[in-house]
Amino acid sequence: MQRRDFLALTASLPLLTLASRAGAATPYTPGSAEAAMDAGKIVLLDFWASWCSTCAAQERVLAQLKAENPAYEANIMFFIVDWDQHGKGELSRSLKIPRRSTLVALKGRKELGRIVAGTSKADIKALLDTALAAA
Repeated sequence: MQRRDFLALTASLPLLTLASRAGAATPYTPGSAEAAMDAGKIVLLDFWASWCSTCAAQERVLAQLKAENPAYEANIMFFIVDWDQHGKGELSRSLKIPRRSTLVALKGRKELGRIVAGTSKADIKALLDTALAAA
């Protein structure tokens, strides 16, 4: 493998990881989640980092819960907020997000609940159920 090919491949790995992590979720870009919130949608913001083991555990639970209950994806807009890119951004500051591995459910701009560094299936399910009930 030539050095140029190796560098191109390794540079693309974080993007592939984010894309595979996203599933039915939308990778956050400034303004995307805010537009959904301003439209009064039910939103789940997943503040995530590729290197975070807690984030990976949360993803496994979220994927399992979405598979068990398709109503979550039908009624909740899921956004993945890459902590390395947007952790110090306006969205994180306005919501006072303390760290990656934070899940926040909102209806419009009203916060319904949050989990910081929690991986309990019961807790994450309760957060999703709260969001679903608000739909």
